[in-house]
Order: sequence, then structure tokens, then C-alpha cells
Amino acid sequence: MSKAFISYSHRDEKALGRLHTHLAMLRRENLITTWYDREILAGDEIEREVSSNLRDSDLFLALVSPDFLDSNYCYQREMENALKRHEEGTLRIIPIILEPCDWTASPLAKLKALPKDGKPISTWTNENVAYLDVATELRRLIRVPATNLHDTPARRQEPERNQISQPSRRYRIKREFDSIDRDEFRHEAFAVIEEYFHRSIDELNGIGDPIRAHFERMDSGAFSCTVLNKASRSKEAHITVRNGDDGLFGGDAITYSFSKRSSNSANGFIRVEANEYELYLKGDDLPFRRTRNEGPMSAQQSADALWREFISHAGIEHE
Repeated sequence: MSKAFISYSHRDEKALGRLHTHLAMLRRENLITTWYDREILAGDEIEREVSSNLRDSDLFLALVSPDFLDSNYCYQREMENALKRHEEGTLRIIPIILEPCDWTASPLAKLKALPKDGKPISTWTNENVAYLDVATELRRLIRVPATNLHDTPARRQEPERNQISQPSRRYRIKREFDSIDRDEFRHEAFAVIEEYFHRSIDELNGIGDPIRAHFERMDSGAFSCTVLNKASRSKEAHITVRNGDDGLFGGDAITYSFSKRSSNSANGFIRVEANEYELYLKGDDLPFRRTRNEGPMSAQQSADALWREFISHAGIEHE
């Protein structure tokens, strides 16, 4: 299990909360624990607690923003101490760029930043996608054996048994999935997709003119969305997404139709499939081919591919 020390400006507490939420699965799988200064109890010595937890951590997550760079404590104390350990090879620093700022003029510029290409989270059309990218990269990193991350050549030549870090492992167990398993998985995936669209519609409405957007929950197993782009010859886009419990099209898939409140037609399907180890989603239709997501997908990936196709009908896209 990796321990991550999170360094942040208190002005960025909202971003800290969102990151913590998106790391939930990593914590539940016992792949990571996190520490930040809000865990210091009344009466504890602040300097000692910070130094002790930084010393015990093998990851340093720097939540980089203008306020982070302006903070003497974050930048000159926590980060400088982390940089020393980074140079020694005993700590990995991961910059997570929250907002546009002059971070490339700092020592962090030499490190690969998250999310993808160091694009600030605040500039993503859907910030949840940015945080998902961060969580995905951390998962990939944590699964790399610790002896490949920080050991010096000398240590690798003469390893001592008590110095070798046992890598965290996630075991996969073969099993069979019955119809109840598939139904429950589909219900959970539909809930994720519905929430993704609801939040994304709210985000579009935050843009204001020339964009108008509307989300409608038709019933417990269906929702419909409309987007109007008045700047592009009044382009209007519609989508209806259904859970499949109504028995249409076999009743075993999430269906979508690029029409308003559609009840008896579908342009494509997101099906529940399984291998020997896990259930997953798969969509073989246009939205997934365009985003190169034709293989096994999570509910979040399915929602993102479908959202991109939907808003493209209104002349809108996002990175």
C-alpha cells in the first residue's frame, strides 16, 4: 500500500475534497492511504506531524495552483523537503495542476504532471473526467513494484531482505456471473451515466449564451437531454437513454436514441459483458468507434463517449 502526502493551499480545499472523492476506490482496494494537514488533532505539534507524515510517505501529491505557488509553507517548506527526498530516490512527487499558473517556472516543471499533458483541471469541460484521469494514472503508478521506483543502483545490487518493499497486489479471481449479477451491474452503470449527463448539462448551462441545455428524468430507468446551440444556426441535439428494463431490444442493455423522449427506437446499445474475472460494458456503435472505445469500458468511459457524440450534434466538443 502506498501512502500519499497531499500538499495544498487551504484556498483549494474544494479541489482537495473532489480529489479525495475520486480516490475512494483506491482506498477501498487498500492500494493507497492519504494524509493532509486537516488530520492534525488539537494539541498536536504541527511541524512534527507534518515532518513525520512526509517522512513516512512514498508519494507527494502537490495540488498546484496560483495559491499553492504563493504559499510559503506549501512551496518553501513542504515541497522543498519533498524535492530533497525526490532527489534521493525515496519519494515520488506528482504535480496535479488545478488551475492555470506559472508552475513551469518552478522545479516541478521537470516532472510529469497530471491530469493528461498537465492541462489544468479547471479548464476541462467536465472536471470529473480530469479527476478520473488523475486516479487512473495513480492506480497505474501504484501497481509498479516499489523496488523499480526508488531504488538506487547500489541498493539493487545488494538488497537486504528487510529493505525490499513488497508491492501492493490486486488479485483477480475467476468466477461465473449470473443474470442477477448482470442486472445489478447494469443498474449501477446506468446510475453513473445518468449522473454524468446531469452534471454535464448543469455545466453547459453555466456557460450561458449561446448555449441552453435541459435534463429531464423521465422515470427511474430513463432520462432525456436537449442542448441548443444558438450560435450555430440554432443547432439542437437530443438524446434519450434507457436502462432496458422495459423489455425492448432484449432488455439486457442500456439503449440510447438521438431523439427527444424516445420510447420505441434506439440508435445504439451499451451491453453488459463478462470475461472470466469481471463484468464490463461494451458499445460497438458510432460513439465508441469515434473515441476508440470499442473494448471493455467502465460506466464513466461509456458516459464520456456517449456525451461527446451527443453534444457534437449541437456543434459542441470538449477536450
